[in-house]
Amino acid sequence: MHEEDTDKLGKLLAAYLMPGAVITLDGDLGAGKTRFSQGFARAIGVTEIVNSPTFTIVKEYEGAELPFYHMDMYRISQAEADDLGLEDYFYGSGVTLIEWSSLIEDLLPPERLSITIAHHGGQTRVFHLTPHGEPYQGWCIHMKENGHLQ
Repeated sequence: MHEEDTDKLGKLLAAYLMPGAVITLDGDLGAGKTRFSQGFARAIGVTEIVNSPTFTIVKEYEGAELPFYHMDMYRISQAEADDLGLEDYFYGSGVTLIEWSSLIEDLLPPERLSITIAHHGGQTRVFHLTPHGEPYQGWCIHMKENGHLQ
């Protein structure tokens, strides 16, 4: 995928969102996690500038229909994350996107959509979507049936 494809994936996912949706995002430094987060935020109607919440851990934005909770776990331990009350976000009224989620694996909700981004030469990225439970399995099946996923 290139940047325009990254935005397209964000728009596709935005069509399925509901309160309490959780999307995790993992990949090496520079893989495009924040870039995906920015495109995704635009797709759900966030008008503010979205940047990496590396030092603030959690940033909250207003989307067109749902709040958007953007998290970055890169600089935090699982024990520290456990004290943040993340479940209030995971099971709240908004959409949560977590960068570097693999660092807090034990704290993640069992139902979520996991996205892994891998470099594939130059500016090309490969996105792997792994649904964990419903409704995420349904999202992926629907996107695959419509030719949006391989």
